[in-house]
Parts: sequence; structure tokens; C-alpha cells
Amino acid sequence: MTGRIPIAAESSPPAGPGEPYKWIALSNTTLGVLMVMINQSIVLIALPDIFRGIHLDPLDSANTSYLLWMLMGFMVVTAVLVVTFGRLGDMFGRVRMYNLGFAAFTLCSIMLSVTWMDGSAGALWLIGWRIAQGVGGALLFANSTAILTDAFPANQRGTALGINSIAAIAGSFLGLILGGVLAPVNWKMIFLVSVPFGVFGTIWAYVKLHDTGVRAKARMDWWGNVTFAVGLISVLVGITYGIQPYGGSTMGWLNPWVQAALTGGVVVLAVFVWIETRVAEPLFRLSLFHLRAFTAGNIASLLTALGRGGLQFMLIIWLQGIWLPLHGYSFERTPLWAGIYMIPLTVGFLLSAPLSGWLSDRLGSRPFTVGGALLTAVSFLALMTLPTDFNYWIFALLLMVNGVGSGLFASPNRAEIMNAVPAESRGAGSGMTATFQNSAMVLSIGIFFSLMIAGLSHTLPGAMHDGLVAQGVPNAEATQVSQLPPIAVLFAAFLGYNPLQQLLGDHLTRLPDGGKHLTSKEFFPHLISGPFHQGLVIAFWFAVAACLVAALSSLLTGRVGRKHRVLSPESLGSELAGVSGGAGPGLSEPVVPDGEGVHPADPGRGAASAGRGGTPRT
Repeated sequence: MTGRIPIAAESSPPAGPGEPYKWIALSNTTLGVLMVMINQSIVLIALPDIFRGIHLDPLDSANTSYLLWMLMGFMVVTAVLVVTFGRLGDMFGRVRMYNLGFAAFTLCSIMLSVTWMDGSAGALWLIGWRIAQGVGGALLFANSTAILTDAFPANQRGTALGINSIAAIAGSFLGLILGGVLAPVNWKMIFLVSVPFGVFGTIWAYVKLHDTGVRAKARMDWWGNVTFAVGLISVLVGITYGIQPYGGSTMGWLNPWVQAALTGGVVVLAVFVWIETRVAEPLFRLSLFHLRAFTAGNIASLLTALGRGGLQFMLIIWLQGIWLPLHGYSFERTPLWAGIYMIPLTVGFLLSAPLSGWLSDRLGSRPFTVGGALLTAVSFLALMTLPTDFNYWIFALLLMVNGVGSGLFASPNRAEIMNAVPAESRGAGSGMTATFQNSAMVLSIGIFFSLMIAGLSHTLPGAMHDGLVAQGVPNAEATQVSQLPPIAVLFAAFLGYNPLQQLLGDHLTRLPDGGKHLTSKEFFPHLISGPFHQGLVIAFWFAVAACLVAALSSLLTGRVGRKHRVLSPESLGSELAGVSGGAGPGLSEPVVPDGEGVHPADPGRGAASAGRGGTPRT
């Protein structure tokens, strides 16, 4: 004997299923992520047709909460549940949880398409099933990255996660186009379109996928689950209602209920952190934050998601409210064409994400994460210099640059984070990362709309009042309309309505020409161009700052080290499994950040079973 630790065969993770399996895992999880992201964004464009279908006015102040929950309910519940479902995947099997998510998502898509009620009842039905659909989405999100990390060795994860990232980002923009095409035909088609893919993906996943990772038996951290859910929901709901008007204010941040939700949510989350430091088997593996690559990578991911999430909304409002009407498109047609004109953003991402994933596997992640964040910041700086009535080819080029920057960053960042996570904690690590990203989407909506409204509120009322009076609107009515919250104008443009036609309503009939000039394609865009650009610059400066901090954080992730041996309690089991030679591809490589690299316990045995850096060969 040479001092090796004997390990019983049953204590090792199951042997890898072979080379073809990783491509099956990649294709199925990519389909799942694509389907979820398409459904997340498809509703944005289809909202006018949905509300017309259930005979409800989304711009009526009494219906604003329905509008916001249709927009954000899916994202809120997904953000809250991904960590819990990632933890369940670690305990009971990631593929089992993933399959359940595929089936639940498909069932909810069917139920959303069979709505027969109108008015508030119809809105509540849709919101309820959208929230349930978010549960399925959380199951898919929480476990797809962990399944890929299990299936692929460390030196190929960048490529795999890059392809998966393409599906995530491309799906968010494909949803805009599909929503614009299908909703005018029949709004229920936006939910039905995913059903065939969902049925196919569910059966395919059930037949072909199986767990290859380390499964850890544990007790559920119920107090952690409850405090995390209550705290995060409270914060996200507070943000959701903070962008609504309150009293005489253009926003609701001074609303006592909003302040109570935000403050109470933060307090409960602080209690959650305290609980997690004291339970034996926590929901949030706070020990993962001791890994520099995990912590710094997640900070960078959160900040770039903040910038990217708000960008989508700002571009849609810019195109639908100003540029497209000025170029001859009716307000009703702008949702579809906004999605089409934003395609260069997706093209840039499609070009760079797989390439950066492949290159980062060979050259390291840091040049791509830092460079991608900086390039994205430069694109935001360039976008804010454009006039509101821009030359489209310059705009398209800048969108493509932004997409290239996001693509360069995304897959190396995810690979960097997941390579730092011990094998048996990949579900929890993946869920924590998904929580940050999904929370960032809701947070970005609150931040960008707040910054935009703050910019508009200083200049829009005066510009609108003077413009309306100049067109014959009585001073009293012009004053009344101009003092309406800017959020009403933004929502109208966002939903593809003619804002002034909605705001003036019956006042138009009392004007000499019936208000034809006021409701033309040119009047509102010219009226709002100046105030909108001021608000846009404020919002984009925030995005620039977020990307610069993300670049700095990416610099701190370090490299995967190979000089020092440090075994954490979480990685010991997978390390021993790797030494025993019983693990398959991607199961036993405890990859940790710079200065914490792991070597096989026995160099001779490790050389026989491991490739470069102690990573098992494929």
C-alpha cells in the first residue's frame, strides 16, 4: 500500500455517462432556458393585446397593479425560489427537479392559454398562472447550470455555459419579436407557442437526462427558506410599487407601505443571514463567499444584469415612443418593430458569447469578463451621445457593440463562478447566482424607471403644457394633463398606445380639428424628445457606473490556481472520489480560486486519472 485512503465503490459518485451525454445535457438545458426567457419577455410586447383580450384598460390607475404584476410577477417568484430549488436539487437530484420544472412550465403555459374570464377576474387568473409558471422557471434555472457543470469538465465549461447563455439572452429578445407577431393574431398564442417545445423537452429530459453529480443528503432549512422568501418578496414588491405615483409625488418611494416593505424586507433578510450562520445545513451556503472567484464573479454578474435589464426597457420606450413614430410607424405597430430593430443587440451577443466561452477555456476568464464589462460601458457612453432621432445604422452598430460586450462577459463569468463551487454544492451555487441575476432584473426596472422619471419630472410638465396650449388646448386642461405622473406617459409609449390620445381622451373632441395634430405620429415624439433624452442620460450613467464596477470586480476573481493545496470540508468528498478514480467527467474537480488550487492527494494516482490541473479527462 502507498498510503492511499481506501474508498468503497458505493461511496463514489456514479461513473460518467460518456462523451455524448454532455451534448444531450447541453441541448436540453439550452431548450429549457430558451423557452423560459422567451416567455419572460413575450408578455412585454403582448400586454396591449392581452388587456384588450380581457377587456381591461392597463392605463387606468385602478388597473396599474395588474399591469405591474403581469410584467414582474414571473421575475419576482423566480428570483425568490431559485436558491431553494437549487438546494433541493443538491439533496434529491438536479435532474429530478429540472424535469419537474419543465413539466410545470408546460402545464402553466396551457392554463394561461385557456383563459375565459374578462376584467379583473381574467387579470387575476393570468397573474396567478404567471406566478405558477415562474415556479417552473425557477426549477429550470436553478438546476440547468448545475447539470451542465456536472456534465462538462472544467476545461470545457466556458463553451457549454456560453451556448447556454446565448439561449438566455437571445430568448429575451426573440420573445419581443414573437410577441409582436403572434399577439395581434390571437393573444393566447403567445402562451401556446411554447407548449409543443415544453412537451417535447419534458419527455426528452425524462428519458435522456440522469444525475451524474454529487447528491448530498440533508435536512431542509425551513427557517432559512421562510425568512429568505419573506424578505426578498418584501423588497421586490416594495421596488415594484415604488415606481407608482403616490399622493402628489411622481413616484411612490415616500409611500409608508413601500418604505415599510423595503425596511422590513431588509431586516428579515438580515435575520436570514444570521440564521444561515447558525444552522448545520443552510439554504444559502455562505461559506461559498469565502471563495474569491464566487464572490467577485457574482458581484460582477449582478451589476452587469442591472445595466442590461434596464437597457431593454429604455430602448423599447425610446423606439416606441419617439423614433418609430417619427419614421412613419403607427403607435400600434411599434411593439413589433421595436423588437425587430433591436435585433443587432442579439446578433452581437450571438457572435461573441460562444467564442468567448471557447477562448476562455484556453486563455482564462479574466480578460473576457473585464474586457466585456468595459466594452459594454463604452457602448452606454456612446448611446447617450446620440440624438433621440438618430441615424439607425449608428444606433444598430452601438447595439451590436453592447451585445458583443455582454457576450464576452457572460459565459466566462458563469464558468468562473461555477468552477469555484465544490461539486456537491453546485445546485446551491447555481441557485444563488440565479437569484442575484433575477433579482437584478426587478431591481433594474425600479432603478431605471426611477432615474428616468426623475429626469422627466423636471422638464416634461413644462414642455407638455406649452405644447398643448400652443395647439389650442385650454390652459386648465393643459395644466391638468401636464401634471399627470410621467410614468403614465412611459407606460403608454411602452404599451404601444398613442400617449396623448390616452391622456387627453374626451378633451380631443372639443378641439377645432378634433386634435388630429396632437395625436399625429410626430407631435408627441417631438414634445418628449428633450425631456426623454435628459432622463435617458441619467439612466445610462448609472449603467456605465455599474459596468465599471463589474469590470473592477472581475479583476479580483483571480485565476484557477494550482500551487497550493487547500481542502475545504465541502470539497473533501469529491476530492477523495477523484483520487479513487470512480468519478466521471466533471464530477470530482474541486476547482477553487487563485491561491486555493487543489492537487490530487496522491500524485501518481492523480496523473493516471486526471488531466491538466487535476481535472478529470473527458
